[in-house]
Amino acid sequence: MSDTKYIPTIGLEIHAELKTNTKMFSNSRNNSDEENPNTNINPVDVAHPGTLPTINKKAIEHMIKIGLAVGGEIADYTEFDRKNYFYPDIPKGYQISQFKYPIVSGGKVHGVEITRIHLEEDTGLSKHDRGDFSLVDFNRAGIPLMELVTEPVIHSAEDASAFAKEFQMILRYLGVADANMEKGEMRVEANISVSDDPNRLGTKVEVKNLNSFKVVEKAINFEIKRMTRLLEEGRGEEIVQETRGFDESRQKTFSQRVKETSDDYRYFPEPDLPKMNLHKFFSLEEIRENLPELPVQKRERFKKDYGIKEADIELYIFERELSDFFEEVVKVGDLSKDDAKTASNYTLSDVVSLMKDGGDVPDIKHFSTLIKMISEDKISSRAAKDILSVLVKDKNIEPEKYAEENDLMQKDNSDELKPILEEILSNNDSVVEDYKKGKENALKFLMGQVMKETKGSANPKKVEEMLKDLIK
Repeated sequence: MSDTKYIPTIGLEIHAELKTNTKMFSNSRNNSDEENPNTNINPVDVAHPGTLPTINKKAIEHMIKIGLAVGGEIADYTEFDRKNYFYPDIPKGYQISQFKYPIVSGGKVHGVEITRIHLEEDTGLSKHDRGDFSLVDFNRAGIPLMELVTEPVIHSAEDASAFAKEFQMILRYLGVADANMEKGEMRVEANISVSDDPNRLGTKVEVKNLNSFKVVEKAINFEIKRMTRLLEEGRGEEIVQETRGFDESRQKTFSQRVKETSDDYRYFPEPDLPKMNLHKFFSLEEIRENLPELPVQKRERFKKDYGIKEADIELYIFERELSDFFEEVVKVGDLSKDDAKTASNYTLSDVVSLMKDGGDVPDIKHFSTLIKMISEDKISSRAAKDILSVLVKDKNIEPEKYAEENDLMQKDNSDELKPILEEILSNNDSVVEDYKKGKENALKFLMGQVMKETKGSANPKKVEEMLKDLIK
């Protein structure tokens, strides 16, 4: 962003489908992977006359977990409401949602304050791939959908994206949602305004259905620039409260419709569902005690227990299978903090790289043994990489046995190394003279020759010590 007197303010709305066996108000299957259209649908989902919805208890429990995880207040009294609007993918002509009494109020994630988190049902999915007409797939209609609304306290696209990423990880750690954006299981909407007065918000524009974190950043940045340009040109009246979409091919937002207000939806309490007193039917303390370790807690533990870099910790937060592998290696090998750092470095560089080339994670016990061989100077880093490339292909190979059979154990026996060093010194008289004159690179060259001659199996510390003694 160029220097400007205008301050951007952003609030986010995040929708995420919850993982349950059945839909929010019916016994239709909740399966976001269903490819056959209109398979998971029944009369309740489309509000046929005489049908009555029933509340999915598991979805309510998921909402309580989310609320507790973000430090929000769990409502005692809550109810569902009808949100009335017509759209082709709303089979009932209304959506069962929550308005005045959300399940969760308040909370904070990544330093961003949360206004509320409420529960509703998802809509169907309109498909426009048939040329001059569209079809609607109702498989998604009625899936439990949570909606989070933040306070308007975010001031950059990057911070907005970081919040959405962190919340996605919280949902996954809790096991309440997969939240895959590419599958539409999590959708982000951004409410954006700009103002030259830090105490006053500008006209709000909503950009809907942002389906990746990169798109979230691009859409917000574009909209900030668009609105700033209009204000700087003195045409502030041209910013209207509206809903916009983001055209990925053109990398710009476009107007969709004038923004509705809550009055437009004519909310009223859902007459076919009972009111709920959550504190009576759920043990909040028991749910709290059984919450899994969350990303923020895991960061602190990894920093304290392993002392690894923050960037590496973030990789472990995101790649949970890799994180579990690393922690098992540390546990099985009873590795020290320093050895854990070594294990982490090899895991995130060499193991990940080899897996991309078609390898698998090595056997935990064998990998732990390999790390100990490195820390005990039994093998060089070069030999360790060679052995590891074999371990990711065959879990049955034992690293110590393989190292011995392939002459990869580090040689630190003086009697064995001395004739090799003496020959190299005699063949490099000029390099030896350079070292005597104070050129440290000369010693590195000689060590390189020794490592080449021994195929990397000589102990570098021992070699350096012996070379210095022999040159004297």
